Amino acid sequence: MQRGSRYHGGVSKVDLSPRPVETMSPRQLERRKHLIDAALTLVSETGVERLQMKQVSERSGVALGTTYRYFSSKDHLLAAAASDWRAKLMDDLAAELRGSVPVARGSERVVRFVRRGMRAFQRQPNLARLLVTVSVSTDPFASEVVDAMAATGRASLLALMPDVPPAAREVVPHLIDAAWQSELVAWVTGRSTIADAFARLDEVIRLVLAPYGAGSVAV
Repeated sequence: MQRGSRYHGGVSKVDLSPRPVETMSPRQLERRKHLIDAALTLVSETGVERLQMKQVSERSGVALGTTYRYFSSKDHLLAAAASDWRAKLMDDLAAELRGSVPVARGSERVVRFVRRGMRAFQRQPNLARLLVTVSVSTDPFASEVVDAMAATGRASLLALMPDVPPAAREVVPHLIDAAWQSELVAWVTGRSTIADAFARLDEVIRLVLAPYGAGSVAV
């Protein structure tokens, strides 16, 4: 989606879409980061439901009008904040695995990755709720961010599955990611315990990856 002008029935209408990230200057990127950091801090402190764009503007030091040049809505800002936090989390989880003792089976490597992710959500329940909230947003700009976040998450999972053949490399991480999202929703909404989530995710991962080898691969 790009900013520009549209012409309808003789009237030129300005497209108030937020500025694309790839066109931002270093200063604009820094201002955008301040907004995201402020949103994450506020969500951690008070939760998703109470957060207002004005609060983010005040906490970040970015004028409210300017804030809307970067994010079209609260949902768009929350999606960007969730994506930023989840990307850092996935990088940290991958680094932890690389520094751990090699495990005997590819499925166990993925189990460890997902378990550590769930524990991170458990330590930051308001940010876990943030991920669930943005996943059901109908805001078009938020949806773009959520789709990109999901694709990045599946790529992180896929990197842990070297034995999965090309024909299955799209569907396998999708199945595991979908199960992970389902268990996260169930836990956040109080329909499941964290222990139940661990048990079901372990079983799903092992079942899905069972056909794809059990050789020892260092991580």
